Amino acid sequence: MPVRQNPQPLVRDLFTPEARAARGGRPAAGMFLSSGDCTAAEICAGAGLDYLLIDGEHAPLSLESVLAQLRTIAGYGVPAMTRVPALDPVLIKQFLDLGAQTLLVPMVDDAAQAAEAVRTVRYPPHGVRGVGSALARSGRWNRIPGYLADADRHVSLFVQIETAAGVENARAIAETPGVDGIFVGPSDLSASMGLLGQQSHPDVVAAVESVIRAANEVGTVVGVNAFVEAQARAYTEAGADFVNVGADVALLARAAEALADTWCPAPEGDDDGGRASY
Repeated sequence: MPVRQNPQPLVRDLFTPEARAARGGRPAAGMFLSSGDCTAAEICAGAGLDYLLIDGEHAPLSLESVLAQLRTIAGYGVPAMTRVPALDPVLIKQFLDLGAQTLLVPMVDDAAQAAEAVRTVRYPPHGVRGVGSALARSGRWNRIPGYLADADRHVSLFVQIETAAGVENARAIAETPGVDGIFVGPSDLSASMGLLGQQSHPDVVAAVESVIRAANEVGTVVGVNAFVEAQARAYTEAGADFVNVGADVALLARAAEALADTWCPAPEGDDDGGRASY
């Protein structure tokens, strides 16, 4: 019996009026999955967050590990966004075919690049996505009736603004047909502004908030990465629809450090925390 629809929810579905009302109007909150580990993905999938973001750009992930995580998360009904390494039609085709439904494309600087991202996730004549749904998990191996004609219903596209040029072109990017949402990356943005590592610098914060305003003005969903709670809350007050508030590897690192500080305190006068340097 053919399945009638792809069962995994899309991240864009978190921003319907009904979904917003169901969570009391608050912005959606999610986190990065950067370890590539399915056990970590499963633990996070059951934690109660609104979405998870699999990071295929900065994490050591293969197509197989992304697929394994998507399958793990699917059992929990949590929307999963997958960040691809680059705006590359071949890579994006592969991520789509393995069943990644909500894609995040990094380093989008202008409306032309945003429009190209839209083309990469759509079949001809509206795009350049290669056709292989009969062989792939995306169309459940030809078990979703009419998948080719109706593929846009199963795919959601977010683009990432993370340079000064992207900030300048934020409104045009947000207005690009086919873009479901924008995600702001303060880390690379700070670097492009000559403020490397200073994500909370007033100029960086102002730039992020200008993107949020531009997206709000045209009615496009907008989110931001902010691991510091006070900064995350400030961005939601500024109008962000969703915030990425952590990462599996960062949570493990900070918790392990806290455990070491409790049980392995540094000897008096030892400035390295008593931890090995290797």
